Amino acid sequence: MPRLQFGPREQLRRPRRTGRVLPCCEVALPECEFCRIGAREVLAESVYEDAKNVAFFPLRPAAIGHTLVIPKSHYTDLFDLPGPPLASLMQAVSTVGTGLRAALRPDGMNVISSAGAAASQTIFHVHVHLVPRWRDDRFGSIWPSSGPTVGAEIADRLRRELRTSEPGPLPIR
Repeated sequence: MPRLQFGPREQLRRPRRTGRVLPCCEVALPECEFCRIGAREVLAESVYEDAKNVAFFPLRPAAIGHTLVIPKSHYTDLFDLPGPPLASLMQAVSTVGTGLRAALRPDGMNVISSAGAAASQTIFHVHVHLVPRWRDDRFGSIWPSSGPTVGAEIADRLRRELRTSEPGPLPIR
């Protein structure tokens, strides 16, 4: 899989979508491990599948029931997904998450999707982690104990961007 380059002013270099056509008429990258799982070319402990998505246990789960939900087609991250595939993925996440809650009865659940290397994304095919959590598990808090203060300047900048930007995927900067 090509490595993605990130820089302060560089655009995200996405892999070309030049793979084989899947039954759902969308494209997969042959070198992408998750595309190959979605196309059933690589074995995975699959727990859910619909026409556009698949859910499976990762090779190194962080907890009992840790499940990954992916679209069968290749998209780099959530911000690369157009509306209908994003809605389909989130519906699959909700379905699998509800099943996990019923099957395992966790005290809570983390729903995580990282976008970019700085956010710890290591496989550049969008995926959502469903991680069941129990009180006093080995994780502890996933948030730092303190962080920066977000002032009105940042809120104003974001509001301006949201008013003037067109919907759709944007490069990560």
